Amino acid sequence: MPTREEMAGNKYLAPIAHRFLSPELWRFTRRSVPRGVALGLFAGFIVPLGQIFLAAFLALPARANVPLAALVTFVTNPFTLPFWLVVANKVGHFVLNLDAAMVGGAAGHLASDRGILADWFAMAGITAFGFVVLAIVSAGLGYVVSSFAWRVIVMRKRRRRLVAMERRLNQRLRGDGT
Repeated sequence: MPTREEMAGNKYLAPIAHRFLSPELWRFTRRSVPRGVALGLFAGFIVPLGQIFLAAFLALPARANVPLAALVTFVTNPFTLPFWLVVANKVGHFVLNLDAAMVGGAAGHLASDRGILADWFAMAGITAFGFVVLAIVSAGLGYVVSSFAWRVIVMRKRRRRLVAMERRLNQRLRGDGT
C-alpha cells in the first residue's frame, strides 16, 4: 500500500498530486470511511486489473478515504478470483433468469448447435453482468455496513469515556483522588 509520501514523489501522479495529497482524503471520518469502502468494493468487482488506481481516482471527487478505498479492493485478488467468478456467474444467471426463459432448460442450452465458442462467450457475458451486479450491490451494502459499524465504534468509545469521566468525578467528590 503506497503511503502519502510515496504518492507525492511519484512522477506519474505529479500533475494531480495536489488533489491526492489533500489531508481530508487521508483522514478516517464518518463520511469518508463508508465512501471509501463503497468505492473500493465497486472498483474491486468492476475492474479485474488496475482496481486500486480506479478506486483512488474515484475517491477524489467523492472525497472518500483513499487508503481505505485502495485496501478494500483486495476483496478480489488472484486467490479469491475463482470463487468470485463462480458467484458472479450464478448471480448473472439468477438476475437474467436464463434457465427459465429457455424452452429446454440447462440441458437444451448445452445441446444447442451454436458451438462451444458461442457458449463460452455467452457464459462470459453472464459472468460479466454478474460482476456488475456484484459491484453495485456490494458497494451499497459496504456503505451501509461500514456506516453502521462506524456509528457503533464511536458509541462504544463515547460510552467508555463517559464511564471513565464519571469514575474520576466520583473519586474527586469522595476525596479519594487527591
